[in-house]
Amino acid sequence: MSKLYLELEGVFHYFDENGDGKISALELRNRLGLVVGDELLLKEAEDAVESLDSDGDGFLGLDDLVRLMESGGGEEEKMEDLRKAFGIYDTEGIGFITPKSLKRMLSRLGESKSIDECKVMIKHFDLNGDGVLSFEEFRVMMQ
Repeated sequence: MSKLYLELEGVFHYFDENGDGKISALELRNRLGLVVGDELLLKEAEDAVESLDSDGDGFLGLDDLVRLMESGGGEEEKMEDLRKAFGIYDTEGIGFITPKSLKRMLSRLGESKSIDECKVMIKHFDLNGDGVLSFEEFRVMMQ
């Protein structure tokens, strides 16, 4: 399994609200609505699922998500995707990933970590030693 596959598995589980191993258009709309702050219309979510659904079952599987991320797109698109991912972890909306926001996001993904454990995780990629991750540090971490 690739590193990307393992990283996307957690993201996939976040979108898969009911845990059935598939992302429906409704789940996609619900989660993206929370992530970007604007409600994604169900029709747009259905179109997205239809265009990415490789087996025609009307749902996105983990492999669909991995294929989408591996196919990439332009550099601008990759930066936008990184900004959206960063926004998921910046649960406090302050422009940084703090130990508290990391703990909250990991909890949503089913991972139970203490604040101290989150501080250690952040410290590993905290290039300037300020105890939080900026977008630039997050970008370096994701490469």
